[in-house]
Amino acid sequence: MAVPGSFRRQPASRGLVSRCTHHHVIVFLLTFFSYSLLHASRKTFSNVKVSISSQWTPSCLNSTAPEPRPYELWNSSHLFPNAEEATLFLGTLDTIFLFSYAVGLFVSGIVGDRLNLRWVLSFGMCSSALVVFSFGTLTEWLHFYNKWFYCCLWVVNGLLQSTGWPCVVAVMGNWFGKAGRGFVFGLWSACASVGNILGAFLASCVLKYGYEYAFLVTASVQFAGGVIVFFGLLTSPKEVGLPELGADEDEASVEEDANRPLMGHDDVDDDDRNYSIQAADNDNQPTAIGFFQACCLPGVVLYSLAYACLKLVNYSFFFWLPFYLSNNFGWKEAEADQLSIWYDVGGIIGGTIQGLISDVLQKRAPVLAVSLLFAVGSLFGYSRSPNSKRINAVIMAITGFFIGGPSNMISSAISADLGRQDLVKGSSEALATVTGIVDGTGSIGAAVGQYLVSLIQENLGWMWVFYFFILMTSSTILFISPLIVREIRLLLHERRLRMLAE
Repeated sequence: MAVPGSFRRQPASRGLVSRCTHHHVIVFLLTFFSYSLLHASRKTFSNVKVSISSQWTPSCLNSTAPEPRPYELWNSSHLFPNAEEATLFLGTLDTIFLFSYAVGLFVSGIVGDRLNLRWVLSFGMCSSALVVFSFGTLTEWLHFYNKWFYCCLWVVNGLLQSTGWPCVVAVMGNWFGKAGRGFVFGLWSACASVGNILGAFLASCVLKYGYEYAFLVTASVQFAGGVIVFFGLLTSPKEVGLPELGADEDEASVEEDANRPLMGHDDVDDDDRNYSIQAADNDNQPTAIGFFQACCLPGVVLYSLAYACLKLVNYSFFFWLPFYLSNNFGWKEAEADQLSIWYDVGGIIGGTIQGLISDVLQKRAPVLAVSLLFAVGSLFGYSRSPNSKRINAVIMAITGFFIGGPSNMISSAISADLGRQDLVKGSSEALATVTGIVDGTGSIGAAVGQYLVSLIQENLGWMWVFYFFILMTSSTILFISPLIVREIRLLLHERRLRMLAE
């Protein structure tokens, strides 16, 4: 008995390696480190919250202040009467950043599909670096402290940083097809975690000189990265005369198999159809997809809502983990910064392994569901971590594995799947728009979450914050449950067909 076309599994790695050139490696590294630098500058803010809070509160109420300051200087710099109000404002800044970041993502995705991705990415990196420098370094050097000025700068920073993710995902989607996409994007999406580690490392190294130097270092490195991207990044294979994705039939057949389980409409009847991800006429440049058209693509709304809940949890760890370690266990800020790296290490390993498993299964949703179920248990365990750095680091890494891994998959590999499904005929001009919708919706959830975290922590304590995280993780599973059920049915059906074929 002949095996239907969709069940003739081809090794994803073989198709990937056979088409990989040094241009692919350069694109991988440039997009990887460009977004890592953007995340490093964000991580700097979360890593120096204790120092900023100390600067913004009177020294007589602040045990962490290194030495008394002249009254005039304290009178100009202490924005809040106590550390609690300073902490609440820091949470407000996180919310402001994420709301502007979310709005910017919806716009940046559309802009990225219509302008040169390299220009948009480079402009966002360099401009954001200047804003970060002004926020953390220039204001401190000039002894200028103003709540409204901080808010305005952070709104602008959110809008500028939003150019990063849609552009880098679109560029990666142009260069890497469905063959092994789960593994490649799982490995590549570690860029955010690497950026967190880099930001924590840089901040901890210079924090003893003052928090303004942490902002200075990360902003300088990010600006230099934007210049390198402007002169070195290739946004698509056609810029160097290489065939675009889907140009040959072999690649199309490989991509067809990986694409159908996630995006197809029919469970069984379309097994032998040959879907191409490229328009029939390669000479005609496809037009960019509209915003509402992108929202109507299968899976976009469900994954966007799920990511809103999951990114809330993931970014709460990103923004508040060093502060939590210092506040709850009394550890030094630099030690808390270094220890928080283990959450990102777990996310890197989780995203790569789970992406590889999803490639083997050719299904994404069931892998996400299993990981998120374990995430609920790991969150409960981490909330009861003892005052031991080793035990805390181990549980933190496990939590990062089961939360950061699914978050990386949805924001990268699954977003690329959604943007290159057969309904848009593989138009690369849908990639940035769809990515912006998914990540933008996720950022809205994360923005609301940061303010809620600060409120819950202030009124109920850290234990209730973790209960809130468990609720949001469970909601993530609920939103993608229709896709989970459907893909499990497909897996069982494929297994029956293979048994019959044998």
